[in-house]
Amino acid sequence: MTLRSTKPKLHFFCGKLASGKTTLARQLAEKEEAILISEDLWLSRLFPEEIQTFEQYLTMSSRLKRILQDHVKDLLKSGANVVMDFPGNTRAQRAWFKNLLKEVGAEHELHFIDRTNADCLVQLKKRNREKPEGSKFTTPEEFMMVTGYFEAPREDEGFRMVRH
Repeated sequence: MTLRSTKPKLHFFCGKLASGKTTLARQLAEKEEAILISEDLWLSRLFPEEIQTFEQYLTMSSRLKRILQDHVKDLLKSGANVVMDFPGNTRAQRAWFKNLLKEVGAEHELHFIDRTNADCLVQLKKRNREKPEGSKFTTPEEFMMVTGYFEAPREDEGFRMVRH
């Protein structure tokens, strides 16, 4: 990793379940020589048996954000680019990123992966077969339930958005 003289940048994502956020996060981390922090990986290693429901996921995700928040700020303050493979799929989730950014003054890009439900369900089948580390088997019914909470980002939220 090479530290730059320009402002560090935080990359984060908005996209439905199985839309390709993790794949894009890995690609960006390599391209930007950035530190990649994956929510799925951290949660699967910290809480391997504790997350069985969506509500448990929300609780553990909130805990993880509290744990990592100062670390991410320190990384950005040190000049490192950071790619956070964490969802920004609701206004509330994106507000967490906005508060983090406000405190460090880093550049940012919100990567909005705009995919149809049908496209995501095809990818979900593939992911369920391949079982990459950190992912869990998700049924189409669970996909539809989680997608019900999805809120596409809007211009008035004030993010520098990159649409994919």
